Amino acid sequence: MAFCTGLDLKEAADQTKAHVTGEMVANILITLSQTRLITIAAVHGAAVAGGAGIMSACDFVIAVERTRIGYPEVRRGLVAGLVMTFLRRQVGERNMRELLLSSELIDAERAKEIGLVNRVVAKEDLMSEAHKFAESVLQGAPDALAQTKRLIEELWWRSVKEDVDLALKYHLQARESREAREGITAFNEKRKPRWVA
Repeated sequence: MAFCTGLDLKEAADQTKAHVTGEMVANILITLSQTRLITIAAVHGAAVAGGAGIMSACDFVIAVERTRIGYPEVRRGLVAGLVMTFLRRQVGERNMRELLLSSELIDAERAKEIGLVNRVVAKEDLMSEAHKFAESVLQGAPDALAQTKRLIEELWWRSVKEDVDLALKYHLQARESREAREGITAFNEKRKPRWVA
């Protein structure tokens, strides 16, 4: 079972869809991030690539103990540009480099240590903990909550929208590259990619 494993790499092999799917993902991340509502991701199984991006665009993340989280894009010839927008705000540069450049999956406890997850719970407690979190948030005044989210956004030197627009450029360049074609083909053919230096 998985929270979300990201881009369908069989579909990603179709270069004619790169712009459409890239822009859809960007819009989803912006919408999740910039809604005036408080968003809570209840994560179990795996949150990989775009799935980890969706998780990181939410205000709060509660994960089951055995959840695996990761960004394997570079192993497919892709750039995790869209999710970098959120990672740089949450985990700091050193941890972001580890996540993106090593492409190793981390467990929920490690994700909590570096600020990617708020709480780690047993599988049977996931939804009750998410509901508790929601009930706590709902004690706040709706406009005060919305204004607080907006101020958090404005305190960054660039907005999420500006970061996502910049990241989308890199995402699309990578999606249309020779490396992406090889990485995605290798994944779909269940073999190691043959990178050309």
